Amino acid sequence: MAFGIKRADLVTWKQQIDQGQIAFLTHYWLDDRFPGCKTVTKVGCKDLDHLSEWGKKYGLKKEWIHQRKDGYSHFDLLGDKQKEVLRAEDIKERLLD
Repeated sequence: MAFGIKRADLVTWKQQIDQGQIAFLTHYWLDDRFPGCKTVTKVGCKDLDHLSEWGKKYGLKKEWIHQRKDGYSHFDLLGDKQKEVLRAEDIKERLLD
């Protein structure tokens, strides 16, 4: 279940994706399949080849991209991988506790 996300943040994320940028959206999220994880970061781009290449530097595989028909395909980052990527991308303000 997703919560704690502002509509303006979602709109910005979608606009960045539409412009071909690598876009980050972090929000609170609870799922019993992932105990201990309270947040998820969605990293999207409309150019799946560009997104896949970006993901390679973090050990992310192209087949892990959540491909959506609406054009907002993305990686879902959780736990330690989420923290690693956000720190490396210097997006520490999205490290929600």
